[in-house]
Amino acid sequence: MNENKFLKIFCLLAFVAFAAVSCWATAESLHLLLSTWPLIMCWVVTVGFFFIASWGTKLIVDSLNQKIYLEKRGLRLIGGVLILLVFWIACGIPTNTHTFFYRSVINDKVTNDISVTEGYLAQIKDNTVTETRIQLKCAEVKNKVDVKLGELKAEIENDANPGFGPKAKEILRDFAEILGVAKIEPLTYRGISVQDRQKLYDAYRSKIYILLESRQMNIIKEMTPPNKNHQKQADKDYKNLELVKKYIDEGTLDLNDADDIKTICDKLNAGYSTIRTYKQFVDFKDEKDEITYTSSNAITKVKRMISVFDVWEDFFNGEYKGHGFFFWVLISILVDVAAFIFFDIAFKKRED
Repeated sequence: MNENKFLKIFCLLAFVAFAAVSCWATAESLHLLLSTWPLIMCWVVTVGFFFIASWGTKLIVDSLNQKIYLEKRGLRLIGGVLILLVFWIACGIPTNTHTFFYRSVINDKVTNDISVTEGYLAQIKDNTVTETRIQLKCAEVKNKVDVKLGELKAEIENDANPGFGPKAKEILRDFAEILGVAKIEPLTYRGISVQDRQKLYDAYRSKIYILLESRQMNIIKEMTPPNKNHQKQADKDYKNLELVKKYIDEGTLDLNDADDIKTICDKLNAGYSTIRTYKQFVDFKDEKDEITYTSSNAITKVKRMISVFDVWEDFFNGEYKGHGFFFWVLISILVDVAAFIFFDIAFKKRED
């Protein structure tokens, strides 16, 4: 008799211990998802759900126990299974896994999200992409001009057909198109000696380079933004993220606190919004990043981590391969199963 009493007390205490771990994990997950809810409300909901799930396991165990008399055994079994499906499979396991997994990876997620976002904001605030594109465009025009100059030189100095003929005039029309002018008037010249042809080519070369310089100035003017609003906004968002990193390092912001992680998400959201607005000034690393930062309903990587639904969606989409997600699923199941077993033993229905 004393042994049975001791066993019941031990199992009851063990149930409370394992249940506390499980309820803490579920409450943390709910509070991350619903940060406007008071934490105590999340705990009330969690404890209620866990007790109901535990009662569901007891209904199943009792209905399968042929050593006791039980009315409506089949209905109890069905009821217990339904309770487990709703309160444990659909709620307990997902939320517990979310909390365990969140705490194991959130530091790396925040660091990565801030780093990548700052990189794109830096491109905007420093105007690096625009400058690079201007330089490439100017170099492209100059390369085309140099190629055509080579053709013009070969045509003018062609001993088989010396001088400035139809082919040379065609090349001038190509120059006009490249340099963005209506027409390039042919130069007057005399003589077809080697020296005369060289002078003619040099004259055309000088004229073309003057037009090239004008064309490059127009390119710079056309591609340079009319104002610096995008740089100012990007600089503001960049500095805010620098402060976020500083506060995280100092411990002022706690990545496991629902309110603090919301603050971090707000600063990241602002950066995402600026990048989306001024995406023409950004050179994205790959298509995936471009979609992530420019979609109309863009969600930051950190914000996805605080949502149990998004975390599981990403898991099923193969996002967390190699991150040990399944390990935390297993831990979540084992913690709950242990609690259920101790609950069933502590409250096992026995014949009088």
